[in-house]
Amino acid sequence: MTFLDVIIRGLKRRPLRTGLTLLGISVGIAAVVALIGLSRGLVTSWTAGMRQRGTEIVVSNFRGSLTPKPFPAFTRDRIANLPGVAATCTILVDLMGIENAELMIVSGREWGCFAWENLKLVSGRMPNDQNEHAVVLGTNAADILKKKIGDTVQIETEELTVVGIANGGAFVENGSVILPLPLLQQITGNHDQISAIDVRVTPGMNDAGIRHLCDEMNKLIPEGHAEPAGEHIASSEGYRVINAMSWGTSLLAILVGVLGVTNTMLMSVFERKQEIAVLLALGWRPSRIVRMILWESALLGFLGGIIGVLLGIIGVQLLKMAPALRGMLEPDLRTNLMLEAIAIAVFVGVLSGLYPAWRSSRVAPSLALHG
Repeated sequence: MTFLDVIIRGLKRRPLRTGLTLLGISVGIAAVVALIGLSRGLVTSWTAGMRQRGTEIVVSNFRGSLTPKPFPAFTRDRIANLPGVAATCTILVDLMGIENAELMIVSGREWGCFAWENLKLVSGRMPNDQNEHAVVLGTNAADILKKKIGDTVQIETEELTVVGIANGGAFVENGSVILPLPLLQQITGNHDQISAIDVRVTPGMNDAGIRHLCDEMNKLIPEGHAEPAGEHIASSEGYRVINAMSWGTSLLAILVGVLGVTNTMLMSVFERKQEIAVLLALGWRPSRIVRMILWESALLGFLGGIIGVLLGIIGVQLLKMAPALRGMLEPDLRTNLMLEAIAIAVFVGVLSGLYPAWRSSRVAPSLALHG
């Protein structure tokens, strides 16, 4: 019998208890995959949307708030002529309940600016001008709202005609209701207010140049904060809160798994005292007994991690179809998150097995003479 056979036999001794322990670990790992995948997906989705618009710097005001605070539109005039600024676009973004959708992204964009250029019409047309009471729906938004060209969409108290359905090239863009900025300002009562300024820099500017330009902008606009587009969401207060809550919830679930593995391995050690004593009497060193228990708990963690990853992927697919999230973000389930989750599970297994392993090393070989 090999060392691995001894480890596997130890786990198979009480299959029900082992199965329940695996379930406890897998639930914790599933929480990590689902919640962290969704929070990272928020950054990935919004960053992809800005990349599709050609935005390289974003000016917004997230200070002390989970959502961006509106600020005066004339703020743009202070930075538009800075060396290195190629183009600017003022935007007002809001999250609203629209008809049968509990929460949707509504994006009011300065008429004629570059933020309209990435929208490729699937059907219909663009609004004729900024005064037309019309909207363009992203492909996902049209599907969620079940709208086609010529239908109307009610935003607050206004009914607007759907004149176009467009592919914006990114999940967030395709899940948005898009209309001219003055129209959204009028509907929401945010007259002459915006929530962001998208900035394009001159071609060829490197990352250092973009950061320097952000510093120059921040000297001129105390009511807003300029950041590279790729860091805009990740550094916001809202994302930090969401990320902290995701990890906090996941760690609580993982703690249940830790206690489960510890209990399982302790019970295993108590039930196998005579077997361990026989192994010691046959020449096994206490350190080898410790390794055996640690390998068993690590294997429990590994198997729980694999099951947890699969459960997490299924959970994410269900969560992203929830009315509150549908069309707003695409979960980030890249391989590195899967590997991180399995590594956490193995670490949990090893950590949980430390005390039981130490207890196993204290078994006296003389117990082999009993029974």
